[in-house]
Amino acid sequence: MAELVSMMNIGREMAKKLDSVGICSAEELIRMGAQQAFLKLKDRYPNVCLVHLYALEGAVCGVEFNTLSEGRKRELKEFSDFLKR
Repeated sequence: MAELVSMMNIGREMAKKLDSVGICSAEELIRMGAQQAFLKLKDRYPNVCLVHLYALEGAVCGVEFNTLSEGRKRELKEFSDFLKR
């Protein structure tokens, strides 16, 4: 979990949630990708939201989530919206 907390945008609470769904390292998160990790989180924690997805994407890319491109944010929002259907 300590390794996850060292990633950009991943706080202690997010690291605990990731660990609880079997994502225990930065390498696993990067390999899995933000969207697949979000699906696992959403299954266990239905209240995770678009901001969590942005944070995961930022962590995978090594950037602050608020610096993601508008195009990528739009793609992630479409993915999140699709899951609500």
